[in-house]
Amino acid sequence: MKTSNKHLTKPSSKNLLKSAPGVVLILALLLVMFLADIYMASAATKSDDHQHQEDEHTEESGSHGHGNDEKHEDEEGTSQIEDAMAQTVGIVTERSGEQTLHQTILTYGRLTTAPEQTSHVRARFSGVVTSVQVTIGETVAAGDLLAEVEANESLRKYSIRAPIAGMIVQRHANSGEVTGDQILFSISSFDNLWAELRIFPSQRSSVAIGQEVFLSIGEQKVKTKIEHLLPAGDEQPYLIARAKLSNDLSMLSPGSMAEGRIVIDEFNVDVAVKIDALQILGGRTGVFVKHGNKYEFIPLIVGRKDDSYAEVISGLKPDTEYVTRNSYLIKADIEKSEAEHEH
Repeated sequence: MKTSNKHLTKPSSKNLLKSAPGVVLILALLLVMFLADIYMASAATKSDDHQHQEDEHTEESGSHGHGNDEKHEDEEGTSQIEDAMAQTVGIVTERSGEQTLHQTILTYGRLTTAPEQTSHVRARFSGVVTSVQVTIGETVAAGDLLAEVEANESLRKYSIRAPIAGMIVQRHANSGEVTGDQILFSISSFDNLWAELRIFPSQRSSVAIGQEVFLSIGEQKVKTKIEHLLPAGDEQPYLIARAKLSNDLSMLSPGSMAEGRIVIDEFNVDVAVKIDALQILGGRTGVFVKHGNKYEFIPLIVGRKDDSYAEVISGLKPDTEYVTRNSYLIKADIEKSEAEHEH
């Protein structure tokens, strides 16, 4: 029996051409899937790297922000001001230390001249005023010529001269006028003035001659002492305490109102700060201490006070440099910085 070989024959080139498109399609699909896998893997890797970078940036940002918070906490209650700027805005410092505090009582009164400091000048003999050499407001020395008068009886001229040094405050003499017994000139000396302070019955037992008194006349501050205690007169229910004060620079005027603080007791303290230096920050009372260009708020516990100083019980050592003038500017700067930080 013969076996047929028709199934063992090689495929023809025509049959191969017919099956090639299917194979190519399959290979193309496999290639696309392979490339897609590579792309997805690459994208995932990039995404992980990007996320990792963002996490690192977030951690760095968080660390940086935390550092700012720590810096703010470290600098809370402080202000940095260069010395030139501090001088420009009028920030002044002093050293803390021992101080004498004064217990005082408050009184009021006026400045006046003493009777011996005013001279009223008249003509020695009646006559006609022939010349006048001075006018109101001029300052004269003792012996200066004020006017000349021709006497009625002798018809001889004589001079009228200043008996004291001072200022011409009144003039009642002109050339051609006849003198009588009237005052021709009044001269007052203002080199020294007197404060006349009212002492009421409730204060009388605390006031004595020789006690120190601190006077405030406008912006002027003067330290003096009580030299006289006199009845007020006119049945007034108070005494007059008279205290002398120098007026060499003519900065004070008679009639000015005066506030007097009469010292009735005094005591020494180891550490004191000026009242004007105290500020309230964060509900606490304290002062600003200077460290180079940095000003730090230091809370204090204060004790006894007078009109100028407060005793420091705790919070500040002696010989510490602290701000005594315009400390409110530093307080305002700190409060502004803290408000900006909160927002």
